[in-house]
Amino acid sequence: MRSRPNTPSRTRLRTLLSALVAPILVAVPLTIAAQASVPPPPAGWTTVWSDDFNGPSGSLPSSANWIVDTGHGYPGGPANWGTGEIQNYTSSPDNLSLDGAGNLRITPRRDGAGNWTSARIETHRADFKPPAGGVLAIEGRIQMPNVTGNAALGYWPAFWALGQPYRGNYWNWPAIGEFDIMENVNGINSVWAVLHCGVNPGGPCNETSGLGASRVCPGASCQSAFHTYRFEWDTSSSPNAFRWYVDGQQFHSVTQAQLPADTWASMTSHAGYFLLLNVAMGGAFPDALNGPTPRAETVPGHPMVVDYVAVSTKGGGTTPPTTPPPGGTGAYGTLQAEGFAQQSGVALETTSDSGGGQNLSQIGNGDWALYRSIDFGSTPARQFVARVASGAAGGVSGLVEVRLDSRSNAPIGSFAIGNTGGWQSWRSVPANISAVTGVHDVYLTFTSGQPADFVNVNWFTFGH
Repeated sequence: MRSRPNTPSRTRLRTLLSALVAPILVAVPLTIAAQASVPPPPAGWTTVWSDDFNGPSGSLPSSANWIVDTGHGYPGGPANWGTGEIQNYTSSPDNLSLDGAGNLRITPRRDGAGNWTSARIETHRADFKPPAGGVLAIEGRIQMPNVTGNAALGYWPAFWALGQPYRGNYWNWPAIGEFDIMENVNGINSVWAVLHCGVNPGGPCNETSGLGASRVCPGASCQSAFHTYRFEWDTSSSPNAFRWYVDGQQFHSVTQAQLPADTWASMTSHAGYFLLLNVAMGGAFPDALNGPTPRAETVPGHPMVVDYVAVSTKGGGTTPPTTPPPGGTGAYGTLQAEGFAQQSGVALETTSDSGGGQNLSQIGNGDWALYRSIDFGSTPARQFVARVASGAAGGVSGLVEVRLDSRSNAPIGSFAIGNTGGWQSWRSVPANISAVTGVHDVYLTFTSGQPADFVNVNWFTFGH
């Protein structure tokens, strides 16, 4: 569900509309059951993040994995999420809950006054990108809302990803990039795959439509069964490429050679992407096909059912450490967070993380810590890894940023972090950084759109 700065739409593929078939009028029963767990990745791939949505019936999805978006837009962002959709997103189990059988259900509802509600979630992690010279895959096994014909008018389910810099700056779309992995409207038996980039309107990605393709779901219809939707970002070959699949069948691709160099760099050189799942009602895309939606004959209560979401990588890069790297001097040893030269706003506490010692705590927007004369040597450092934990409340997240020599300089890299399961529930989070050599003062700075504390830091390091 795109936030569309200065546009009302997440419109799709005007050039493809004439090829769309008429909606199927009869719903087909579910034919394929959910899987009990996330399947293992193919040979050569490593799963780096996943959620199988196992849990008690009626419970919300894991707060360690997901942020629940609510209302009609991000604070300070475009109204109606920038797309013209009409529903109010809530955290109510009526709209968002596990079903006890290994699925997440996002269910649009309509009350007696005609007001629609639904749900939208996004991952805490916003650093999903390929390792240098490797491949990233984002995959979900999903059944679209099982409703067709006039009863489906206005339904707009989606599984997609937005560039990390969008967090906290809701007006930089589409330059930061958007990958629509699965999109559908009005119960049509088709899946859309779309890339958004560049400038709006127009530009190299033909905004607000984007560069996209659609196809009928293989075998059973998109609405009547689970299908596997997959996106790959391949940096292992030249030109780099984006590819989209349904049930293992590729149906769309965009390569680096198709876009201006600055456009490609703008959407691929930042910290990475966060994932989203939602079902909107109404808005520019469904309205473009069938006029104003939803309508009186639209039937509420049909969920998008998500079996699992998984992120995997292949080749290239390195896996972030879960314990401090061997001691040493300079940027590539363990830089204990409590070893700052100066700081503002942070506190110290005893850590339960491996290795003991202390960690920075009570870190919120505007806080910072300075580490003097860090030696990066003559081989450029390109990765930053920090050991972090968070017990922040739902909806609270922020950025951990690296700046060199001055707090007023632009970050050379950053990652987003929200609740990890507790203030001593530690994880290692990587981020790509601009190439750095030589000796620099290093600032860790912390930025959030909320006033609440959002992260603890135990240690950090850099890598090539």
